[in-house]
Amino acid sequence: MTHVIIGSGAAGMAAAKTIREVDPGAEITIITGDAAIYSSCMLHQYIDNERSEEALAFVGGDFFEKYRVNGIMGKFVTGVDTEKRTVKYGAGEELAYDRLLIATGSKGFVPPLGALREAENVYTLKTMTDAVKIKQTAEKARSVVIIGAGLIGLDAAYPLLHAGKKVSVVELSDRVLSINLDRLSAATYQKKFEEAGCTFHLGKKAADTVVNNGMVTALVLDDGQKLECDMVIVAVGVKPAVDFLEGSGINIDRSVVVDAFMETNIKGVFAAGDIAGLSGIWPNAAAQGRVAAKNMCGESVEYTDKFAAKNTVNFFGTVTLSLGKLDAGEGDREEIFQSGNVYKKAVITGNTVTGVILQGDISNSGFWQQLIKNKVPLKEGRPVFKTSFADYYSVDTEGRYAWA
Repeated sequence: MTHVIIGSGAAGMAAAKTIREVDPGAEITIITGDAAIYSSCMLHQYIDNERSEEALAFVGGDFFEKYRVNGIMGKFVTGVDTEKRTVKYGAGEELAYDRLLIATGSKGFVPPLGALREAENVYTLKTMTDAVKIKQTAEKARSVVIIGAGLIGLDAAYPLLHAGKKVSVVELSDRVLSINLDRLSAATYQKKFEEAGCTFHLGKKAADTVVNNGMVTALVLDDGQKLECDMVIVAVGVKPAVDFLEGSGINIDRSVVVDAFMETNIKGVFAAGDIAGLSGIWPNAAAQGRVAAKNMCGESVEYTDKFAAKNTVNFFGTVTLSLGKLDAGEGDREEIFQSGNVYKKAVITGNTVTGVILQGDISNSGFWQQLIKNKVPLKEGRPVFKTSFADYYSVDTEGRYAWA
């Protein structure tokens, strides 16, 4: 059986490893436009000189040899012919497959605003190529404007502040990290970034650009204010990387449509990770890749664990983790604990925790994930933040501890 995997992120690499474990005799090929394997979650550490390109790898240097995987690196896939069962890549090259996994993830989205899509000094932060360009441009840049105060936007701002750049961040929301955190926990990071020299323009929208010699020299806001800059980083979201699938017959509704087995409408063609439109955070993408791989090998395994933690936030030595709901809705209540630099909030629906934010101390986060994911009722009379695994473990008939 010949398996072809497009993409070398969490989903693609997890799938390759799983296929080899399930089918020792399979032929496996990974095709990727990237020249090396790296974690996109750590690109800001490369810009900040915390890690080299090599140190961004999330698999061992012997991965391809160890799992007997053919790697076609640095070549982008240009098309998929599902009738001939071939993948086109590079300069007209083709590769046949019996089973295909599409795991190309997503790409940074640049809105059609002013000259953002044409200017030479406008970047996103999604790939190693993006990080290299940002780092190179930043060496000569004095001022940087970042559009978007989400996790990627602040990931970009953090190393540039360390490098002494003047950083301005424009955000449509009235707070930073609005998707990841509640107002109070987000304010902690806003204050730390401001103390480091960052200027935020919250509740504002980019309206136009000022261009000189093909470069954006200022971003114009909707209130008429102009933010002068040597470089712009756009961090307003991502979109699934599906352009190369045009004409393939694969059903696409913004992302690739898959069933419970991670299979598309075309038999033998699967998708996993960001491109499948499910939760694309690292653990979920890897889990989808493993499920797809097993089905590619003839097993029948459904992807059922769709519970997703929010991204962990870690800047200036303060770490925060959020799970489930960020704020109480109608019929919910909140329990809050604060002590020094530690902030904890639980959102409770009925007698079940449906969301939690842990800032400054994320110990026992696995416990909260189990509680929320499995909709386990709270123990009556037990204070929320004094609850622990001990309240829910019991000893079975054979003397083993088990989750109650």
